[in-house]
Amino acid sequence: MKKIGVVLSGCGVYDGAEIHESVITLWAISKHGGEALCMAPDRDQMHVINHLTGQIAQGEKRNVLVESARIARGNIKNIKEVSAKDIDALILPGGFGAAKNLCDFAVKGGDCEIDPGVKRLVSETLAAKKPVGAICISPALLAAICKGGPVKPQVTIGYDPDTAKAINSMGARHVDCQVREFVVDRENRIVTTPAYMLAKNISEAADGIEKLVKEVMGMIGG
Repeated sequence: MKKIGVVLSGCGVYDGAEIHESVITLWAISKHGGEALCMAPDRDQMHVINHLTGQIAQGEKRNVLVESARIARGNIKNIKEVSAKDIDALILPGGFGAAKNLCDFAVKGGDCEIDPGVKRLVSETLAAKKPVGAICISPALLAAICKGGPVKPQVTIGYDPDTAKAINSMGARHVDCQVREFVVDRENRIVTTPAYMLAKNISEAADGIEKLVKEVMGMIGG
């Protein structure tokens, strides 16, 4: 059975992994005959957002790994314990956690810093020529990880001009994409889809994500 690593960044769109995107990813992996290996860094979130009000919950702290375990139903590993040899492919769902907890792109844009464990695993996976999928804002994280290196990924977050400009500034190449579609960088074995960067409902997000998962899994061993 193909083992697909899934990197989570907390639990909730505003300060963690986008729950719909994460669950659809896990569902699609299972539907198409794969096994998900969920993981997250063991660190505090950048901050905690009250998802009812959209405001920062002052004084509250949450751990990325502990919160991600909610989505994974407790079956999750610290990303430090996972290497590229443990998986056949890697997928990164979106949500602001990808740009706040896995890196700080949300604050620093193209000058962002990346969680060391995330950077190591993604870099290992790309170097091993294993497929990598990135959803929603996560392609910006891929661009940041590849910045200054030999891999110049072709990715999409849909067609937000400011985010696309920041991605291009890191040496990647942004390609506009419709919400239900995906972009494939065959040279670097990277697949990306906009999901909730554009989606107006869960159906639109799900179509692109399932297509991404099928494409990533189809690349394994190819």
